[in-house]
Formats: sequence, structure tokens, C-alpha cells
Amino acid sequence: MKLVRYGEAGREKPGLVDAQGQVRDLSSLVPDIIGATLSSESLNRIRQADPSSLPVAPAGQRLGACVGQVRNFIAIGLNYADHAAETGAAIPAEPIVFNKAPSCIVGPNDDVIIPRGSQKTDWEVELAIVIGERASYVGANEALNFVAGYCVCNDVSEREFQIERGGTWTKGKGCPTFGPLGPWMVTKDEIPDPQNLSMWLDVNGERVQNGSTKTMIFNIAQIVSYVSHFMILEPGDVITTGTPPGVGMGMKPQRFLKAGDVVSLGIEGLGEQRQRFVAYEDNPGAVDASKSWKGH
Repeated sequence: MKLVRYGEAGREKPGLVDAQGQVRDLSSLVPDIIGATLSSESLNRIRQADPSSLPVAPAGQRLGACVGQVRNFIAIGLNYADHAAETGAAIPAEPIVFNKAPSCIVGPNDDVIIPRGSQKTDWEVELAIVIGERASYVGANEALNFVAGYCVCNDVSEREFQIERGGTWTKGKGCPTFGPLGPWMVTKDEIPDPQNLSMWLDVNGERVQNGSTKTMIFNIAQIVSYVSHFMILEPGDVITTGTPPGVGMGMKPQRFLKAGDVVSLGIEGLGEQRQRFVAYEDNPGAVDASKSWKGH
């Protein structure tokens, strides 16, 4: 299944993409695509519904982030061997774990705001895991049982904040609008091998990232297991799993985003995103919670 959230920011409704590509309203079955909706039991109830019996969502609706009310937005750094090579970093012995602020989550096609004072805003196409069951100290051999599905994430990053300002990476990863998710969450039964998906990202129509989840250092099962040994993963938590080569920081000379740039990205089987990057100074009101990230 492909599950979506559609409508005005902060007032999204749950939806299902049917075989014809139409969005069907799931409001009669679930209140939203959030933690409790993502358990295997709940997803099975949705599967049993006849999509043709559900109302068709109005055409042209905005798509929100495919998961709402995310409590933990976790990220894995330097998780692609070819990306580590382009940055000159050593292959990590264990996953590098950091947090993106849940308040940075936006829809897949919403504008992304370049932070005030930013000179090094960068892009990263990533496969994100959506947790479906409470997970604590799970083994890698059972970790996929705790996964509800997958989605596309643009792990937007401000490299000066992340690397040059001291402390943790989190400062450059959680700025408002830095976490587009979607267009939909695809349940894991539709992605039999998440370790063999092509992925790409374009800046202003130029292909800059062209990779595959095959080059992950730590695979999906290993990541879920590893993170569950340091924190409890709850249904609706999101883990974004690293990016292939082609980020602006790795280019020679380095290249970063400016107002007016358009970024498009996608992953095989998981859909596509498109964001316009805008200056904070031109859109200070967009950072307001009621307009930007309330309810994601």
C-alpha cells in the first residue's frame, strides 16, 4: 500500500493511493497516518478495505509529510561507502547516529527555507524507515518485523552549522523545513529488497546524485537493531539512512543551494519529491509553526 496525508498544512487527512493513482480518503478508517495507524494489525485492516468504496480526494490537493506526529526523527551519517569516499571520511565502524528535529518535517513538495545567515545549504536524497511496532533491544534477524514501510527523505543540511560550528551535527540538520518526507509511505510488503533501490537527485534539472541502496554500509535491519539498543523506537518514528555520493559538499569546487533553486529527487518504488528553495528573509512567516510544520 501507498499511504499519504493530504490537505492544508496542519490539517492533513489520511489517504490511500489506489491502483489507478487516485488518492482515496481513509478518514472513515483511521484518524491520521500516525503511530497507532502503522502497526501491522492496523495496516491489515486498511488492506481489507475496498479502495473503490472510499471517497476520492479532491484533485490538486497538497501532499503533507507521509507520516504525522513524528516523535523521533533519527538519522544515520556516512552510511554509503561511495559517499564516505567523496568526503574523504573513513568508513565508520558503527553507525553514526544523530537527530533531526521533528519540527523540520514538511511535505514532499513544500518550499524549503534557507536559514538566516546560511551559506552552505546542501541536499541529500535518502531512504527513510518508518517504524510500525515498539522496538527495544531487537536483533538484526528480527528487526524488519518492526518496520511499517519506507519513504523518500531529503535530508537537507547546512554544512557550516553541521561541521564548522562545533558540537553535534544536529545544528545543521533540523532547521525549519529541512525534512521533506513522502510523497507516500510504501508498506514493506511492496519493497521486498530495500537494499537494491536506485535513487537520484537533480538540482535545477541537472543530475547530481545517482546511486543505489546497494552501497549502504549498514543495512536497514542492522540500523533498526542498532538504534533500538540506544533508545526505544515507537510506531511512527522515522530513521533516515544516509545518502549516496553527489552532495554539494563533496563537489570540487563545493556547490550549495541558493534562493530560487529547484531540487527534485526520488527512489525506485517510493515516488518523487520537488522543492523550491527560498530565502528566510523573504519568508520569515513560513517558519511559524501554524503555517509550516504543525502536524507535519
